[in-house]
Amino acid sequence: MCEKSQDEKNGQERIVEDRATGATEATENRGRDVPVVAVVLAAGFGTRFDPENPKQLVSVGGRPIVQWSIEAFEHNPQITDIVVVVNPKVREAVEGLCEQGRYAKVRMVIDGGKERSDSTQSALQVLADAGIPDDAKVLIHDAVRPFVEQNAIRGCVEALNQFDAATVAVPSTDTVLLTMDLGDRKAIDSVPDRPNTFRAQTPQAFRFHTIREAYAKAADDPDFHPTDDTRVVVDYLPDTPVTIVSGSETNLKITTLADIPVAEGIAGTLAEARANDAEYWRNRMHALVGSLHG
Repeated sequence: MCEKSQDEKNGQERIVEDRATGATEATENRGRDVPVVAVVLAAGFGTRFDPENPKQLVSVGGRPIVQWSIEAFEHNPQITDIVVVVNPKVREAVEGLCEQGRYAKVRMVIDGGKERSDSTQSALQVLADAGIPDDAKVLIHDAVRPFVEQNAIRGCVEALNQFDAATVAVPSTDTVLLTMDLGDRKAIDSVPDRPNTFRAQTPQAFRFHTIREAYAKAADDPDFHPTDDTRVVVDYLPDTPVTIVSGSETNLKITTLADIPVAEGIAGTLAEARANDAEYWRNRMHALVGSLHG
C-alpha cells in the first residue's frame, strides 16, 4: 500500500474521534454499539468493459455508478463509516463526487491494488491503523452493484449479531454443473441439488477480526486468488459459518457494456417508484391538512 495521504490520516482520526466521543462506544454484549463500516470497492478497471471509460464513473440514471453505491450506505442509519477504495487514476474524480455529495459518513478515499483482494486488504489495513475494535462490523461491497437494497444492508448488519460472517445471495434458478477436465474439454463431475445452490452478491459482511484472520492465513498460500471475500473465509476459516442474507435480482453487477441498458431500466423503475411514493405522501398530507381545517 502506498504512503498514507493527509486525507487518509484525517479519515482515520475521524473514526477514532467518533469512538472517543461515544458515537461508537460499546457495552459488553455481542450486540453492542460498535462501528459498522462499509467498504466500497471501486478500484477495478474491467477488461470486459470500455477500457477508455472506467465503469465506476459511467452514468446510469443520471449518476455515476459509484455514487449510487456510496449513497446506499450513506442513507442507511446503521452504517457509521464509509471507506471508498479506488484506482489511483479515478481517485480525484471520486473525491470530487464525495465532496459534491457532502457524504458525512465517507471517512476517506484510498488507493486500491491490482487485484480485488489487494483492495480489500488495503481497506482492512487502514481500518486497523484507525484502531477500530476487533468486533467491528465490516460490509464489503462492489461499487458496480449500484442498486443494493436497504433490506440487504440491514440484513447483513443484523446477521453479524449472531454470526461472524454473512453474504448477500440469491437462490440459483438454473441447474449448476460442477466440472472436471477431460482432455481439452470440460465434463460434468457432479450436479448439486438446486435448492442448495445460490449466486453470491454483495455486500459481504464480517466481524473485523474474522476477515483479518482469514486474509492473514491466506497470505501464506501461493495459490491464493479469491474472487470475493466470502471465499477467503470459507477456504481459510472452514469452521466459521457464513450465513446467507436474501439478495435481489435487481442487485445487478455491471460487468459489460451490455449490462448498461438493464441498469438504466432498473434506475428508471426506481425513479418512478420514488416519484409515486412522494406523490402518495403529498396527497396524504393534503388530506390530513384538509380534515384538520374541515
